[in-house]
Amino acid sequence: MNEKKSYNVEGMHCASCAQTIEKALKKVDNIKSASVNFPMKKAYVEGDVSAEKIKETIEGVGDYKVLTEGEKPVAEKTGRQTTTFVVKGLDNPHCAMTVEKAVKQAGAEKVDININARKAKITYSVSKDKIIQAIKDAGYEIEKGGEKEDSEVVEMNEAKKRMFYVWLITIPVTILMFIEMLTDVEIPYINELFVLAAIPVLFIFGWKTYVSALKSARYLSFNMDFLIFLGTFAAFITGIIRYFLPIANYAAIASMIMAFHLTGRYVEAMARGKASQAIKKLLNLGAKTAIVLRDKKEIEIPISEVKIGDIMIIKPGEKIPTDGVVIKGESAVDESMVSGESLPLEKKKNDTVIGATVNQDGVLYVKATKIGKDTFLSQVIKLVEEAQGSKVPIQEFADKITGFFVPVVLIIATLTFISWIVFPELMQNIAGFFDFLPWIDFSVGTVALALFASIAVLVIACPCALGLATPTALMVGSGMGAERGIFIRRGEAIQTMKEVKTIIFDKTGTITKGKPDVTDIIGENETEILQIAASVESVSEHPLSRAIVKRAKEKKIKLSEVKKFKAERGRGISAILGNKNILIGNRKLMNENNIKIDNYEAKIVALENQGKTVMILVVDKKILGLIAVADTLKQDSGQAISELKKMGLKTVMVTGDNIRTANAIAKLVGIDEVLADVLPGEKLQKVEELQKDGMVAFVGDGINDAPALKQANVGIAIGTGTDIAIESGDIILSKGDLKGVVQAINLSKETFKKIKQNLF
Repeated sequence: MNEKKSYNVEGMHCASCAQTIEKALKKVDNIKSASVNFPMKKAYVEGDVSAEKIKETIEGVGDYKVLTEGEKPVAEKTGRQTTTFVVKGLDNPHCAMTVEKAVKQAGAEKVDININARKAKITYSVSKDKIIQAIKDAGYEIEKGGEKEDSEVVEMNEAKKRMFYVWLITIPVTILMFIEMLTDVEIPYINELFVLAAIPVLFIFGWKTYVSALKSARYLSFNMDFLIFLGTFAAFITGIIRYFLPIANYAAIASMIMAFHLTGRYVEAMARGKASQAIKKLLNLGAKTAIVLRDKKEIEIPISEVKIGDIMIIKPGEKIPTDGVVIKGESAVDESMVSGESLPLEKKKNDTVIGATVNQDGVLYVKATKIGKDTFLSQVIKLVEEAQGSKVPIQEFADKITGFFVPVVLIIATLTFISWIVFPELMQNIAGFFDFLPWIDFSVGTVALALFASIAVLVIACPCALGLATPTALMVGSGMGAERGIFIRRGEAIQTMKEVKTIIFDKTGTITKGKPDVTDIIGENETEILQIAASVESVSEHPLSRAIVKRAKEKKIKLSEVKKFKAERGRGISAILGNKNILIGNRKLMNENNIKIDNYEAKIVALENQGKTVMILVVDKKILGLIAVADTLKQDSGQAISELKKMGLKTVMVTGDNIRTANAIAKLVGIDEVLADVLPGEKLQKVEELQKDGMVAFVGDGINDAPALKQANVGIAIGTGTDIAIESGDIILSKGDLKGVVQAINLSKETFKKIKQNLF
């Protein structure tokens, strides 16, 4: 039987271990699919294969161990400690490499690092203090429990201050530098000014970069900070050397490079500061307290004290504290955070309800069935956390090559110096092609020229090629996107968006407006139908009622006073208008009141097949007409999806709505594939499934879209949607129009083309 099972795997040290295990599993006969989640230490296998075979395969490709249910990791059994440290400043693969080398030298036996979460899970037999000291010696700080949230804000504010003060010093210095370079104006003490200005920029505001660089060099793990250090310090030192040799003063350029670098650091800190906001906001969604029945008394307790089996009382407008089953009462519940759909669901005895959803208009007595980590909301949070660890920033490409780029540049700089010393005439002839540049002076002597040229290699090659090429292009691309309402929150989106093969759309609020509107009024007198219906519905707060009242107001129709209004749960409304008895609702309400709808059945079915909700208006036992309400398409949805298909992209729609409505919308806009009645976890699974065929972008706007937005290679959040969706997205479309998806792809292609050009 093909059943998807998970296995706890100990011994994985990095993402490469996960890939090794995954490849081995995929080679096993009868395994339909296999994936390994390195941060969670789990292998997910689907297929008709025994657990013994899975265990044998995994343990056969390396020093790994598959734990059976209830079995503890080796570290626990042997007395070794495993601690997860939150490490401040752990923000790229080279930082991870530096920390790993440092703690292993201190005696750590196993190190698992999650860069996105800034966590290092370390197994060790030595003292904990020794591990902490090793991390500090490597140039990083340990964040203590409870400080992480505040530290993110502090880090962002510190980065912002550094950036501000650096540019405050650098901008006037840069202006003076260009005046000196391009004009005959002589500025007194200009060289001294360049050096003095560079000192605070490099050694105060840029000091953390220098410390990080030197720590990484200590472990031969050259990161981007080392490149910046090499280039800026070489540029700064020319200002000192100038007092002894007649060479150009690059100190002002050192300030400029550091200013650009610290700007990039601020952008990164801001992104990290916001990266966990989706989780925090999800946590805040839940109710903080619950009213429960204890000893036949209603008492209010913290949500943490709710137990399975407790009877909770939820009044209109309150959040449902935790997952449970209705044992008494009827009400409509807003479950948009689960399904994304704008219309509430009717709940009665024996129906299940979900924690953090909102009770609307009746009192519900709910028996708690799940608490804590087992609740639906906790599962959504877990999905978002798991998906969050899978992203790789665009800078990784630059980080990967720094390992060999730094020594290569140092060798070239050294060869440059030697060439000028050994072959001065040849080198002067080559440089003669550029003698039109005013700052090249061939009369200064061979040693000065050799030093000048070799320092130039360090200044230009190191930080500019890798440290600035990418962020500068991203800044320009981000600016161009912002002008069009496309906000790029994470740089990796620029790299991956151009490679996307499939785009998955949520329905409600993404392809559609997310709010019900009146689409059809069928009857002899539309104005009369709307006037009566809106007058009756004006007393109700139901979304369908608000749609009808809104249409009446748009038509400037005067509403009448209603008497004896009664909401018929799950069926409609009854009321008296003047001296007329009014009914407005669905088939159930008509059947209960013996109203025959045979003459209207064909029209009702036709409208329902288009995904519309149909309400039948009856005046004094006679059908006056029909009103159809639906979530209507955004103006540009069809055109945007058509353009995406012309680009050769596959389009898919996933929704928590029913299949009939989903198919109707998909047909209108030309979507290739439809998946309906799905929960947040199933949306994420669909993303994972399609990722096997290439890069996937997910476009959504709701809380229920957050896991899929995180899992997708590029998460595109509709800016008019929920804060949680926005925080989960890599790209935000502030205008909410789907044409922004098309523009984002084009922007990605052009920006990354420029990045590659810069790197070349």
